[in-house]
Amino acid sequence: MPGGAVRTNRWLRAPGLDRLVRVSDDLEICPIDLLDRAQEDAARDWIGVHAAVQRELFGPTGSAWTLDEIRGFHRSPSGTRVARAAWVGDRLVGAFEARMPTTDNLDLALFWLSVLPDHRGRGVGEALLSEGEAIAREHGRGTLMGETEWAEGGVDLAETFAARHGYAVGQTMLRSAMSLPADHDALSALLAVTDDYAVETFVDAMPEEWLDDRAVLQQRMSTDAPADDLALEEEAWDADRLRETHARTLASGRRIVESAARHMPSGRLVAFTTIGVSAGSPDLGYQQDTLVLREHRGHGLGLRLKATNALRLMDEIPEVSSIRTWNSASNAHMLAVNRRLGYVVDGYSREWQKVTGPAE
Repeated sequence: MPGGAVRTNRWLRAPGLDRLVRVSDDLEICPIDLLDRAQEDAARDWIGVHAAVQRELFGPTGSAWTLDEIRGFHRSPSGTRVARAAWVGDRLVGAFEARMPTTDNLDLALFWLSVLPDHRGRGVGEALLSEGEAIAREHGRGTLMGETEWAEGGVDLAETFAARHGYAVGQTMLRSAMSLPADHDALSALLAVTDDYAVETFVDAMPEEWLDDRAVLQQRMSTDAPADDLALEEEAWDADRLRETHARTLASGRRIVESAARHMPSGRLVAFTTIGVSAGSPDLGYQQDTLVLREHRGHGLGLRLKATNALRLMDEIPEVSSIRTWNSASNAHMLAVNRRLGYVVDGYSREWQKVTGPAE
């Protein structure tokens, strides 16, 4: 089997599983270890399937993870990730991953499934999803989630597939982009505010003195940001988990620009926003988490933080020509902030959910 993955003619045994997965004569679903360098070629084909689907949906503006970034996630102690590959002959045509948190949300399995466009309609996605749901059951997970995406003016190609297998929409997201360089003076004008909050910024290396407050903010992301109908529980964060996550992100080749608001009377960080720049797409900034604690809203902190971060990004990584962000369609306030900054909607995504009952 290309890349060193274990393969048989009709049957395969997945490591750690006590069952056999039967596959058809021309389609085989095989376990793949993305950390095994003996499977390097297969791993690159696997991540390539996900990237091919992004190109199909969005053309050159698709959002693709690098293999090093995914390997970093697989090394994380805060979750279990299990990957599968679908083969037709000697060609890897489908890729699947189940991510299962181990520090919180212990009933949750997050699915990532892609099939090459020219191999759809042949049961590849069905076989991968069936295998994924079996993996979730064996790990005691009864809440299953996955994501679909489509470009502005397009349609959700996976909608019928997801609904047919019992998944319902739990949240709809808008994908937006801000072109850079932006008007420096206009962004700077948004910062001309005198109040009890000071904005601080770092590039790549998070200050050690931030960690405790930032861990609190990260945990509050799971309770204060809109989740709509998704069955998500509060996440568990502390300084050690945040430090490990940050170090792993940098090791994967990503750069980080982050700004936080400090409430001067208390000395505590009460809001933050983060942009990541992948080594795989150095001209693109990914606007990641943004949060203002509920008790400190109403002071324009989200707008000021995003403006500050855009200015710092332009100064520090000038090759970035756009910033991409995703926001819940229900998050009217943050969508309004983005419009003021110049973001334009260019796509959509849905978070699909299936609750199969109490975990076994």
